[in-house]
Amino acid sequence: MYRHSATPRPYTTVVLAMSTDGKIADVARSPARFSSKSDRTHLETQIALADGVLFGASTLRAYGTTLGISNPQLLQLRQQGGVPPQPVQIVCSGSANLDPQMRFFRQQVPRWLLTTTAGATSWQKEQALGVGSFERILVADTSTGGIDWNNAFQQFFQLGVGRLAILGGGELVAALLAADLIDEFWLTVCPLILGGRTAPTPVEGEGFLSTLARSLELLSVQTIEQEVFLHYRLQRS
Repeated sequence: MYRHSATPRPYTTVVLAMSTDGKIADVARSPARFSSKSDRTHLETQIALADGVLFGASTLRAYGTTLGISNPQLLQLRQQGGVPPQPVQIVCSGSANLDPQMRFFRQQVPRWLLTTTAGATSWQKEQALGVGSFERILVADTSTGGIDWNNAFQQFFQLGVGRLAILGGGELVAALLAADLIDEFWLTVCPLILGGRTAPTPVEGEGFLSTLARSLELLSVQTIEQEVFLHYRLQRS
């Protein structure tokens, strides 16, 4: 559990693969499928350690699915730990503008929606039609109609999410960094160059001036074939 703040919240880890020039997708924002089998195994392992997985609506639209746990050893470890076979998959979208026909809604995983009051109303109209489903809809509004991340993370914690894996995209990661809600990064550096001014990066948003940049502590470096796995922790005073 994160203890820097007086308010309990999940311990958070961002898990992303990127090109050598720091892009998590190409200029067309196509689904990123450039990482190796080793990276996919690494991703599944990190997901298996979490109680919940958080990702943005754009990430879900790009893939149409989420990564569930299928490795028998990881499933056994979760069973031994007394937790459900699959962590809850949490989609964040202020508008809740999601296609209820996506294969995601047919996957055998628990699903939550984090949204605004307006988004919840919109999605409930979809559910009235009998398509798509979320087991739980969480509302966390700001005064300007956005998502109140601190309130959302308090709700996650109260609902039993002690460890949260964050799978992107860059706008979500930027918002959580700005709110000081990220604890660790796992970044896989893949051997290709994507380039492009508009290709997404692990942290987008408005950016940080160098004097306000968040400092990281390198915890480990591992090389598997052509990929480098970097593990960082956020430094806090």
